[in-house]
Amino acid sequence: MHRSLQRRRLTTEALSIKQDKNPALHTYGPVPSRRLGFSLGIDIIPLKTCSLDCIYCQLGPSPNKTFHRKKYFSPSDILSQIKKKLSSGQRIDYITFSGSGEPTLNKTLGKIIRKIKKTTSIPVAVLTNSTLLSQKSAREALMDADLVVPSLDAVTQEIFVKVNRPYASLNIEEIIQGLRKFSQEFKGSIWLEIILVKGVNDSPSHIKKLKEAIAKIKPEKVQLNTVIRPPAEKNARPLSLKDLEKIKNILGKNCEIIAEFSREAQKSTPENLEGEILFLTQRRPVTLAEISASVGKGKNEIMRSLDSLLTEGKIKSVIHKGLKYFKPK
Repeated sequence: MHRSLQRRRLTTEALSIKQDKNPALHTYGPVPSRRLGFSLGIDIIPLKTCSLDCIYCQLGPSPNKTFHRKKYFSPSDILSQIKKKLSSGQRIDYITFSGSGEPTLNKTLGKIIRKIKKTTSIPVAVLTNSTLLSQKSAREALMDADLVVPSLDAVTQEIFVKVNRPYASLNIEEIIQGLRKFSQEFKGSIWLEIILVKGVNDSPSHIKKLKEAIAKIKPEKVQLNTVIRPPAEKNARPLSLKDLEKIKNILGKNCEIIAEFSREAQKSTPENLEGEILFLTQRRPVTLAEISASVGKGKNEIMRSLDSLLTEGKIKSVIHKGLKYFKPK
């Protein structure tokens, strides 16, 4: 769901939601993805602008909940940055719209996807929280993508409110109906993601209802996930692998548990290491090993940059499930 660019000034650019002399950065990575290989992330929404405020969100609380689609950034600026990344020589398996907010909130999403498809044969993926799929315009915006990964963590309004803390007017039945319509209309692949939080949406009765909803949506795959990185709420706890396996068996043969990513590091490196690290942490909490795999630098060199960013107060480290993650301060 997404750094000290140019040491100090470019940090402001990376986080900026204004379109001025210092345009916001809209691309990050390629970063190692658990399911998409080396993924070039495309961020077309201001930081934490979303229709949900999920208790497990790795970016923290969402202060800018909205359900209204609008143009946030210049499509030409976004496309220019994408073309620059494509010419870098780095390995890119997918061009992925995700980042720090809900991509379908940007009403120019469809136009940007169509332009990308004319530029490269690299497949385009969109990660969405599904909330806008009840709107025809949002469904149409996704039609030229190769892969859409919608999420569905709840099938009752009560659990929807508990786990996703939605924008006030959102109704889970309408969202599921939107998912069904999208599945009927879309010609690409749909991988439905379900993020399970221990004691919140993992009860046997709720899993049974999820299975019924999945049968109506008919995705190509169902991907089970749980709380992996430091969440917005400390009481958002993960399920054990054993529990996930049980639920996987209930949901059927097209259901899989998303495995941790493991692949060779990139050979190309960014021009500004500290800037790239800060930008990566803005998109999600990352470990030293994940930064190394993304930017293609050794861990010792990365630690020097991390120490500098920590000293300057631009990032902080947190321990989660025995792993050290770095995230914005």
